[in-house]
Amino acid sequence: MFRDEVLSYPANKITEEQRKFYFNNGYLVLKNFVPKCTLKELNKVTKKFINKSRKIIKSDNLFDLAREHTREKPVVRRIKRPDEQHKVYWDFASGLMADLASDLAGPDVVFHHSKLNFKWFDSDDKVKWHQDIQFFPHTNYNVFTIGCYLEDTDMDNGPLSVLPKSHEGKLYNQYDASGNWVGGLNQEDVGSIDLSKVQYLMGNAGSITIHNCRTLHSSPPSRSQSPRPLLLNCYSSADAKAYTPHPDKSKNAYRVVKGIKSLWAQHDPRPCLIPPDWSGGYTSIYAAQAGEDK
Repeated sequence: MFRDEVLSYPANKITEEQRKFYFNNGYLVLKNFVPKCTLKELNKVTKKFINKSRKIIKSDNLFDLAREHTREKPVVRRIKRPDEQHKVYWDFASGLMADLASDLAGPDVVFHHSKLNFKWFDSDDKVKWHQDIQFFPHTNYNVFTIGCYLEDTDMDNGPLSVLPKSHEGKLYNQYDASGNWVGGLNQEDVGSIDLSKVQYLMGNAGSITIHNCRTLHSSPPSRSQSPRPLLLNCYSSADAKAYTPHPDKSKNAYRVVKGIKSLWAQHDPRPCLIPPDWSGGYTSIYAAQAGEDK
């Protein structure tokens, strides 16, 4: 569903001004959006998973681990598919976040995936500039990710950073010169970006970030010993249909979380880069950008 169609429906969780800001700029920040009781529940479950990771020595289908990870000092880069790992995560994704998603996707909303990313002040915690849609092309670009900071996040914690209005620009090649998928822009393309316009999306625990699938984004390295967990849930308008294999399909992928299933696909004529065939599995953007997947 395209912008004007979405705007023909009333907004419920955000204001009309906020909604128009998102469509014009490709991102949005909502400070202190999540109720404290919900946040407390999410953090309680997350701490249990971090403790569980102490028994794991290498990345598996649940945890993506940094090279510094030990039993004594767990360094989890990502909890994979949190939506199917615990009811608290799925209730959040299919409840409050789905309600919010309907203000941007229109009344019919499909869940695509979730992940819980961390920054631990480790060697691989920088996320390079990239766009999301090249990982999972859809027939149109009403696909977006809603992030929730589980802890207070400022410049010391490596916040999400975005380039405003880049969702209206080009899509970039995210393979290297040898044809390896790296999940990010090359240095030449990064050099073409006006970094003076970058916005750093900071906020207290419970604050929300939203970015469109075409929006250029990254996050700088953490300078804090305290972990920065960012719970990410991705949604699409129901008429945006995926046409390549899902990178990390959970049992909830492609579930309708608001409204009804769309029997028709809406097509945006702008092309999209095709990713590798993910049907054999996928690790994480940290691994891809660190060259661990080659």
